[in-house]
Parts: sequence; structure tokens; C-alpha cells
Amino acid sequence: MLDAPNPLSPSATEPHRDDEHASLIDASWDRSRRFGLERRETPDFHALTRSDLRLLREQHGELMMHAAPVMETLHQQIVDTDSMVALTDAHGVVLHSIGDASFEQTATLVALRPGVAWGEAHKGTNAIGTAIHEARPIVVHGREHFLTANHGLTCSAAPIFAPGGELLGVLDVTGDWRGFHKHTMGLVRMSAQMIENTLFRRRFDGELIVAFHARAEFIDTLMEGLIAIGADGRILAANRSACLQSELTLEAMRGHSALSLLRRAPNELFELAGLAINKPVLCALPSGVRIHAVVSTRSARSFHALGAVPTQSATASTRTANAAASTTAARAARARPNVLPQANFDDLDSGDPQVTGIIARLRRVAGTDVSVLLEAETGAGKEWFALALHRASARRDGPFVAINCAALPEGLIESELFGYEEGAFTGARRKGHQGKLAQAHGGTLFLDEIGDMPLAMQARLLRVLQERVVTPLGSNKSIDVDVRLVCATHKRLRDLIASGNFRDDLYYRLNGLTVRLPPLRERSDLREIVTRLLRTQGGAQWRLAPTLWPLVLRHRWPGNLRQLSNVLATAIAIASPGTVIERDHLPDDFLDDLAAETEPATPARDGTPPTSAQHAPRGGNRSLGELQQDAMQRAIERNQGNLSAAARELGISRNTLYRRLPAARRVR
Repeated sequence: MLDAPNPLSPSATEPHRDDEHASLIDASWDRSRRFGLERRETPDFHALTRSDLRLLREQHGELMMHAAPVMETLHQQIVDTDSMVALTDAHGVVLHSIGDASFEQTATLVALRPGVAWGEAHKGTNAIGTAIHEARPIVVHGREHFLTANHGLTCSAAPIFAPGGELLGVLDVTGDWRGFHKHTMGLVRMSAQMIENTLFRRRFDGELIVAFHARAEFIDTLMEGLIAIGADGRILAANRSACLQSELTLEAMRGHSALSLLRRAPNELFELAGLAINKPVLCALPSGVRIHAVVSTRSARSFHALGAVPTQSATASTRTANAAASTTAARAARARPNVLPQANFDDLDSGDPQVTGIIARLRRVAGTDVSVLLEAETGAGKEWFALALHRASARRDGPFVAINCAALPEGLIESELFGYEEGAFTGARRKGHQGKLAQAHGGTLFLDEIGDMPLAMQARLLRVLQERVVTPLGSNKSIDVDVRLVCATHKRLRDLIASGNFRDDLYYRLNGLTVRLPPLRERSDLREIVTRLLRTQGGAQWRLAPTLWPLVLRHRWPGNLRQLSNVLATAIAIASPGTVIERDHLPDDFLDDLAAETEPATPARDGTPPTSAQHAPRGGNRSLGELQQDAMQRAIERNQGNLSAAARELGISRNTLYRRLPAARRVR
């Protein structure tokens, strides 16, 4: 019999359960009851006949062909953990499975084998069946399974979608409930993405394929967006990452052409593909986001040929969140100069007195190991200043290692910072992983958004800074580390200390020199910055039309340098091959912002006078920005959460509304 979990003795390895997850499980239990299942009924051992199973496998030959090597590698990552990797079709029928010998008896007891259906109608609530119904990854652990017979299992499953968006099947890892680890779900999700991307490239082999990401080093990883373009320039298909980055559905993507989606003419893209240069080119999405893109006409590689399933290691990204282990250090090093074009103090000093003073202070501590804390709004150039400080220091020949604490899931920060030994947890690399602290030995470690680091990690980081040794997860051996620490945050750490979300002892350890980088709207050197960015991104010949300078200089640039850089890059892409940027070359959301800043306020529907900047109430601690936030929120509520309808009512674009609204108040 399976040993069922004891709910009175919660384990440290229990999965985190939030309200959304609980609701999904409750809904699945309701469906299980409606299917007529009884919780204590004997597992259904009925399986397809050999001939029927062979026919089913033949029907899913392409899926199995590309999934098999990924499953093998995934199994190698979790070997000896009393678990099994399974692939099912879209109805939950197991097509193929690989498991530890120690788990075979358990799998037999619950009928987890090829030819058996694991949809909810047959097995009740379980990761495979529930992932199919919800069309999303899910973990079902222990007593969350509807059937009592499955209470001894822990299951992590992720759906696999075809390039056209239809469900193909499910990839699942099932094991003994006592062997649960939170990282397993991440492995399964990325392995499913690996299969999807391989299928995408295979399906459109011979078509024009554009691989892109906002950060060049993420091309050729699982995070890249993939778009297939037909000979007429029409978008044929896109993978999930491409839809996520562009904020468009697959159906909406198919309504675009190469020109409208990427701001590049089809003939230009085909010409680039024919040259086979494999070097990223700058493009711009309809949202105005600048991306790096590599264009090809043949699959240059298949994901399973990389030789490893992505692990729990992660590099920083916009939000997102996970990264692929296939990003090599060499690729990242090659891409960094493109990501950070201004990387020394002379380039950063463009004439603003505040910035000149900040640089002077940083120069004075550059030759020391004094910790530096950079406080600035998002997009204000914190990483540029951190890299400039590194290059001005005696550690300039050592590594510069950056990690964004806000871009990593909480469960990955520990392994990413401190590393881990072989076998430290389910899904760990067989040879372990060197953490960022050890990678930065002899150089500089830049921790961006340090205010988002979990308290438990803050305690471990403080101990490392005090003892100058790091102990990887699963190891008893300490490794000496010698790093210069530079941290950055857009939050006030003192406020976080007061609320109990940041350790005061760590704050004083980091607070060797604190500098506040001014936002772009407070700087007097905007004209020089624009000129330098144009030269960096397009060449010395590029310039703004005289009529645009008043618009650029009066804009408040809420996204700071990052927003300005993206606007100019998009304008260059649209204006090319010309060298003068006109108003028509500017992104629509930027023009919407300008219009919103200058147009008079719209009268309220009840006939009350509009609130303008001149008549905004100065009392009651309510700024104009707060009033604008309230107006946007009310418009969203009136339109039942429909952002597009709310944006039309307000007279701005959906992207502008989405960007201006705080994440905590967005309604989807």
C-alpha cells in the first residue's frame, strides 16, 4: 500500500498553496463528483490493447519523436528520486513513460502506465487531467488527488501546445509524495516549452523564422519568442513567448504582417535570412518595446540537441521569470555590450550637475571595496552606473555578475545566489551549479532590486558578507568568496525596514555609500542624452526633426532612460533608411502620452467641471497623478475590467493605460 501523507504533520517540502490553486482543486473535485467517481474506488487498470496503443502512438508520432529525447534528459535530471516521467495525448492517455525502478511498483498500483487514461473523468483530480481541463501547468500533491488510491503521489504536469494553439498532450512528473520539491514544476514547464519550440521549428522548417527577445542574450534559449512568416510577409504562427512579449493573442498575431508587427519590411527580413549572418538586428513591437531578432530560413538547431534540460538556474529578465540553462556565459558576455552601451563614467557624464556630482562621489570609492547602494526609479540606468563603477575599480579585470532579485521566483533565488551540489534537490544538475556569488569571485556582484529579496535570503546574504564564504545547497563545504557588492532598488529600504520586510542589519551592511540617481525628468542634459542615444543606436547621421525637440523635452518620461532608448530605437527602425526622425516615426503610445499631457480634462458624465492641472485640489494630500489613477480605475470598473474599452473611453491607447496603471490595480 502507498504511504499517505499525514495532514497533521506538514512537511517542509509541502507545495505552497494559494487561493487560486485551492479554487482550481475545489473545482476539479466538483467535476470529479459529477463524473460519478467515488473517492475510495479501485483504480481503473483498463488499458488500450497493444494494437490500439501502437495506432495511437503512430497518430502522435511527431510529438513522441520530439518529446522522447527531452523526457530522457528530464529523467536523468531527476533519477533516483522515486519518480516517473510520462507523456500523454490531449485526452490524458499515457503514450510513453520513463521511471525509476524503485517507483515501478507504485506506478503499477495506481495504473500509471502506457495505454491508461488519466483524464479527470477516469482518475478524478490529478495533475494530468486537471492540466488538460485548465490548459495550464499545475501541481497536485498528496490528498489533493480525488481518489484515495492516489494520495501517496505528488504530480507536476504542463500542457504541450501545437504551433497553431491546439492542445497536443501533457508532460508529467509523478513521484512519491515525500519526494516533492518545488523546483520540479519549473523543470516540467521548461521541458514542455522545449518540446513546443522544437515542434514549432520543425513545423515551419523552410519558412522564415524570427527568434527574438528584448535582451539579446535570451535568443537561443527557451525564453525566445518565435514567429513564422510566410512568403507574402504574413505572420503564420507564433509561440507562447512571442505572444507574451508582444501582449497579443495568437489570433491577433496572425492578423499582423512582418511590417506591422516588427517594423521591418518582409524583403528586408528575407535578405537578412539569406545572408545567414545570425547576428541580432533591432526591431520594434507595436507596443514600442525594442527587441533583438535573429532571422533564419532553416532550423539552425533543435532544442533537444542542446544536451540538457533547463535547470533551476535563472538569469535576470523583465518579468518573467524563469530562464534557460542553455544561455551560456560566453553568449551573455557577448551580448552585454549591446545591452549596456554606456559603461564608463565618461560616457555617463553628459552635463547634468546632479549626475556629475554623483559620478565624482563614485569615482572616489571606485578603488575601494566600499559597498554601494543605488536608489533610482525603474529605467533610470542603475545597471549602467554599476558597470561603470566596476570598470573604474581595481576589479575591472574580474567578472561583473548581475542578478535581478525581482525577476526570479522566490524558490530560485537561493540556488541562483549560492549554487548547489549534485543531487541537492529534484531536478538539480548532475554536476551541480555554481552560484552567482562564487561566479563573481574577484569581481563585482550587482544585486538589482535588492528590496525584493525574501527575508530568509537576506539572512543568508548577510552571513556571506560577514564571513566571506558561501556554502552551496546540499553541501558541507564552504567556498571563499571575494566580491565587491553593488546593490540597487527603486524602493526606499528604510520604509521596508519599518514594515518588517527588510533587515536593518543587512541595510547597514550595504549602506557604505548611498546615491540617488535622478529621474530623467529632473535632468538638464536630456538633449545631450538623446543625441548620444541616436549616435549609439543608429549612427552619427541620425537626428530629430526640429519640431520634435519641444515634444521630447517637455515629456516627463515615466520609464526614464529605458523608455527614451526604446522610443528612439523604434523611431529609427520606422524611419530607416532615412536619417531624420519625424513625428510619424514615433510610437503610438508615446504620442498618446503626449496628447494626454496636453489635452484638457474630459468633463465628468454627471456634468461636474473637469479637473485639470490648474484646478487640481492641492489639499487632502491628493496629487494630479493620484486623481489620474482614480479616473483610470473608475473607467476600468465601468467597463467590467475590459482595458481596451476603458482606454477608448479615456481617449488613450490600451498600452498607455496598462503602463500607467499600477500592477496591483490592473484588472484583466
